[in-house]
Amino acid sequence: MNETVPNLRDLGGTPVEGGAVAPAHLMRSAMPLGDDVAPPEITWPPRVVIDLRSVAETEPVHPLSGHGVTVRNFPLLSALRPGVAPPESLAELYRLMLRTTAEHLVDVVDTVASASGPTLVHCAAGKDRTGVSIAMVLALLGAKREDIVDDYLVTARHEEQIEARFRRLFGARRAAVPTQYFATPVEAITAVLDTWDEHPGGARGWFQNAGGRPETVERLRSRLVV
Repeated sequence: MNETVPNLRDLGGTPVEGGAVAPAHLMRSAMPLGDDVAPPEITWPPRVVIDLRSVAETEPVHPLSGHGVTVRNFPLLSALRPGVAPPESLAELYRLMLRTTAEHLVDVVDTVASASGPTLVHCAAGKDRTGVSIAMVLALLGAKREDIVDDYLVTARHEEQIEARFRRLFGARRAAVPTQYFATPVEAITAVLDTWDEHPGGARGWFQNAGGRPETVERLRSRLVV
């Protein structure tokens, strides 16, 4: 029996400035497998896949590649290398992402804005790198802070499903990282939102400072907002 993609959800219906995210345009999940299935309300498979995992985590060929699926890889935790102690909290980990791989977040937004069909953003668990990336997209679309936080917290409901996939694939829990990384603390995502709110121009100002273009945000709105 095929498994359902862990932590999969469509961002359609999320309130943003001027409307809501269009259904069947932007999805997020944990790492998918080639024989995964999705609930009938989810458009599957996606046309574009944004894989946020590091090189050491990825397969030689992405499980969803082929059959008209375009896969892009933007590693958001390249600062975590063997011998480098990881940050003690998820809030610090997320701020590390913002400091060291801001250009990849710009790449993620640009890819979502220019995608030709349903787009999936995923990492390993679909919580941390995916959470920050989706928060960036929603913030640029003018989503309210509480709606971004609510979307992030949904992952906590899927922890058992995520862990089951890791046990089946690797025979153990996730990679050797601090146990607090398995949680979904509200203060982690609010640390990201605080960073953007405190930047001149807010999330858009931060995005442009990282190399993003105003026209990318307009394309993002044109494609996603209904």
